[in-house]
Amino acid sequence: MKPKNKFQQRVVEASKKLPKLTNEQIEWSKNNVIEHIGRRTDKGKITCTKCGHSWQGVGYLVDTLTDSDCPNCKTKLKVKTTNKRVFRTNYYMTIITACEGYQVVRSIMVKCTARVGKLPEYEHSEVMQRWIAPNGKYCTFAKLRQTMGTMYYDAWIHYTPLELRRENDVYNRIFTDVVYPRQKLIPELKRTGFKKAFHGQKLLDMFRTLLTDSRAETLLKTGYTKLFKRIMDSGWERNIDNYWQSIKICIRNGYTIKDATLWCDYIDLLRFFGKDLHSAKYVCPTDLKAEHDRYVIKKAKADAEQELEKQLEKESDYRQAKEKFFGLMFSDGVISIRVLESVAEIILEGKLMHHCVGSYHSKTDSLILSACIDGKKIETIEVSLTQLQVIQSRGVCNKNTKYHDRIINLVTQNIPLIEKRLVA
Repeated sequence: MKPKNKFQQRVVEASKKLPKLTNEQIEWSKNNVIEHIGRRTDKGKITCTKCGHSWQGVGYLVDTLTDSDCPNCKTKLKVKTTNKRVFRTNYYMTIITACEGYQVVRSIMVKCTARVGKLPEYEHSEVMQRWIAPNGKYCTFAKLRQTMGTMYYDAWIHYTPLELRRENDVYNRIFTDVVYPRQKLIPELKRTGFKKAFHGQKLLDMFRTLLTDSRAETLLKTGYTKLFKRIMDSGWERNIDNYWQSIKICIRNGYTIKDATLWCDYIDLLRFFGKDLHSAKYVCPTDLKAEHDRYVIKKAKADAEQELEKQLEKESDYRQAKEKFFGLMFSDGVISIRVLESVAEIILEGKLMHHCVGSYHSKTDSLILSACIDGKKIETIEVSLTQLQVIQSRGVCNKNTKYHDRIINLVTQNIPLIEKRLVA
């Protein structure tokens, strides 16, 4: 692709001065990028696929469930019991460098073909470069990919050159935290407080955020790295404004946020209830978990009330459909059973009994009754108005009580009372 603006033109010119990969970088990849296999036979003989050394293993579980070090070359091995003799693996490594005032993130694909009894063969290919300007602008150099006939998004055509490419989400998926230890940073990035810790972030996203938003720099320099990671994980641009004012209060008061996820969730709860997010009283709680849990319960109650309000809008429909049954009660002297006469009653019944009857007020064919002993709820009964029979009777958490059969018999005996009101 030809450069379409001055920025891309400058990067293309700068790319011509980017040094080639060094032998030191290539050798480092062989020892630190590849997951080397220890091939184990059924008889327990283990062969290191890196140096070819063989030895007798301790036992299947010990050999395969724990990583082993080759006694000869000291390489950490992933032991696999298999008859395979050839192992092919592909991995990525990242090199962070600077060139002509740009921050450059280089992605190298490393291939290893290991044959039992032979030294492994390595190949490497630089497949992508992300060029980042101090102002956060960026562009991508990459090799071509096979886009037809393969399910793999990173099926690179290795003989093609690294060239300026149109941005594609695929490039954002080529990510590895296996980073060459010797890094070169542009001055603008050094000043942000970046200390070679990536916090589980994609480097392009992290570097651009640090270069374009001083708030990210503040979080790193004040030690709020967990909070930085939490907001980056959830989308920096979408979320930083929601927490920044409260973060400043925490920094000003020297408040330590041990659990960033819990704290952010807590701030969201405070916002829901209209609390002052500029007040240390709220945003810097002594016991974060206790305050968080208290507001969670409060929020659950508020949600329940809101849901109840929505359902109560259906009150008139329920009354119109079931009013003829209101006041219907019967008893055997111990168990009392009555028709629930409102949407609110049915919702409350569901919450108290911990079952799903709360939504049954919308079922046109059902009549909902509640069985009690001395005012204590025992079971909830659903009667079909078309079949005039008990569909179900459920106690707390949908469990049957010792009165279950007695309740069903009592309702069945009084079906004529329901039928009488039905035809009235």
